[in-house]
Amino acid sequence: MTTYNWNCKTVDAYPQDGEYKDLVYNVHWIVTGISDELDPQGVAYNATSIGTQTLDTSEVTDFIPFEDLTNEQVVAWTKGAMGEEQVASIEASIQSQIDALITPTTVTLTIGEPVPAIEY
Repeated sequence: MTTYNWNCKTVDAYPQDGEYKDLVYNVHWIVTGISDELDPQGVAYNATSIGTQTLDTSEVTDFIPFEDLTNEQVVAWTKGAMGEEQVASIEASIQSQIDALITPTTVTLTIGEPVPAIEY
């Protein structure tokens, strides 16, 4: 099983937008997937995806001052702006990266050097 951690703590904001101060309009997100499977060194397999998501600020309701924002609130906004399909796609891509680490389908070898042992 893979756990997905969404970090949406870095944002772009308008310093002043009408009556709103520090209005968040763009989120820099980092999603890290951490598998419950461990590599031979005992470290959990993991992969990360990063990107940005613009938020629609044309109709602000229930404005939250910047100093009161939490990562959880901005994650909810970000996922809402993305939609379920894009969220699922990001998490599936991370899972594919982890799967490729667990069971590689390709390796890089150097001629003249021994082939490394692959543990599954």
